Amino acid sequence: MDEKTTLENIAPTVEEAISQGLAQLGLTADAVSVEVLDAGNKGLFGLGKPQVRVRLTVNPPRSAGGTLDTQPEPAPVKAPAKAPSRRAAPVERVEAEAKVPPRRQGDAPQHKVERVESMPEPVPAKEPDPQPEHDALLDHTESVISKMLHLLNLAAQVSAHYELTEHDGRRNIRVDIRGNDLSVLIGRRSETLSAFQYIASLIVGKETQQFVQLTVDVEGYRDRREKQLIQMAKRMADQVSKSGRRQTLEPMPSAERRIIHIALRDHPDVKTESTGEDPYRKVVILPKTG
Repeated sequence: MDEKTTLENIAPTVEEAISQGLAQLGLTADAVSVEVLDAGNKGLFGLGKPQVRVRLTVNPPRSAGGTLDTQPEPAPVKAPAKAPSRRAAPVERVEAEAKVPPRRQGDAPQHKVERVESMPEPVPAKEPDPQPEHDALLDHTESVISKMLHLLNLAAQVSAHYELTEHDGRRNIRVDIRGNDLSVLIGRRSETLSAFQYIASLIVGKETQQFVQLTVDVEGYRDRREKQLIQMAKRMADQVSKSGRRQTLEPMPSAERRIIHIALRDHPDVKTESTGEDPYRKVVILPKTG
């Protein structure tokens, strides 16, 4: 399990939403608590199929006996009943000593050796592992994304986590959306996904009163696209290095242009620059001079 212990899911029925959520968490029904957030209504402008939204919360881990992993409180110790006031008979303490032969005159005196029994040191009890805490910002982000998908009549699973960006080390929120038939959410050249991400960032930032940097991914699209862009950048850089002529790439959004710039910034023979205006701004790969 990751650090998150809640999951919101959207599906046509409550049973399907719960079943899909349990499949993603890899748990059985008795290991989670289910809260129905929306019992289902028509989509945006009253169109489309009704959708149900539920929240699955992972229950705290239990011990083998079925009880919560908490330390039992020690039972109160009863004071012993007072015995009748009677003076105890004195007990004589007898120490057994080994018989030794009497010391003869001139012998060196024998030293008495005391035997000390060492007591074992108590072993400190192992503290239980701390349970992951809910993160209010991640929970709110998941809720906002789930509601937006609900309005679009898209059944999907939403999961948010933190990640550090490579270029400035800032903490970014990454949202992964998984489900069926989500290509409509990506669009041509990921324009729809970029717009969805921008709107989600505005909503979360406004409702939480803080700057929020979101990266929304659908079925691992951004990871696949990044690998494709890096491979294309290296291939075009080789062509520029061999021919000595610049190459202009197709228009792409700023996030994808930045991937090209980072991939080739340490190349010994070529350099990159952007030209044009959005949404037709392009990356140009050209040979280094002198």
